[in-house]
Amino acid sequence: MQQTNSYPPAWYSKLLIQFFRIFVKRLLSPRWFRDSLPDESQRSKKKGELSLEIVSHCWQYANMLTYQLSSLVNYPPQKLKVRMTVFYSEDDHATKETLEFFSSHQVSNVEWNWVPLPKEKLFRRGIGRNMAARSTKADWVWYTDCDIIFHKHCLDSLALELQGQNGKLYYPRQERTTPMLASDDPMLREGRQPQIVDIPAQEFSLHSRDKAKGAFQIVHGDVARAIGYCDGMRAFQTQVTHWSKTYEDTAFRWLISSKGIPIDVESVYQIRHIVKGRYRKGTFFSRLRSKIRRMQE
Repeated sequence: MQQTNSYPPAWYSKLLIQFFRIFVKRLLSPRWFRDSLPDESQRSKKKGELSLEIVSHCWQYANMLTYQLSSLVNYPPQKLKVRMTVFYSEDDHATKETLEFFSSHQVSNVEWNWVPLPKEKLFRRGIGRNMAARSTKADWVWYTDCDIIFHKHCLDSLALELQGQNGKLYYPRQERTTPMLASDDPMLREGRQPQIVDIPAQEFSLHSRDKAKGAFQIVHGDVARAIGYCDGMRAFQTQVTHWSKTYEDTAFRWLISSKGIPIDVESVYQIRHIVKGRYRKGTFFSRLRSKIRRMQE
């Protein structure tokens, strides 16, 4: 994995990413930026009990993470084994306390795996995802975000859909989401205290998806191990001093030449929220983003 010990100016990383978006993906082959992909005949088609590594990042979203980890406690999978990997920073005390709370809960077929990173590595989501991809031993890897909830039958239905499959990339055909929630919404307030919680499912509405975007990328383990996650693209493996816009999922789909295959996964829920914890509070940019999200809603 390509990493640096210094932090380049923010404009440098942004320039690299924009150069990729405008020129690279239109003019060059993905093969220039990744190791060889295992072809279909080389990828396993495992049946029976599968293993899944869920890879999540958390920075100042402890109240979301509480719901995500609670969903594994409330609805533990029966048809596959899960390794729940969370990348976080020791400087985020609320998230650290949440992880410590869940560490004390033993859950059938679930292994907790907390990975502390310096903030500068955490803020570039591609770094943690790449680390997990290269090291995973799972049959499948689900790159997600901490506001995604694996509710009743979610992971077991996923296990059924993946039986004997060896596609590169899959995603849930549908998800259920909340409206945009304000920071004082009761659901968000309840998640601020480390505890086992559950969602009011009736407050979520059903939506369809058209690609494996962001938090909905389910990757074959052989593919993840072979190419990592944007491993050969410096722009997505460079440390930064604040949370970066997550364009790497677009780059990843380009690298494997696939938007993903839709599958029927039950009870995938997402908590949508106006105030983004990952951005510096009180800044003009933070206030502007919140206003835009209110207008969009």
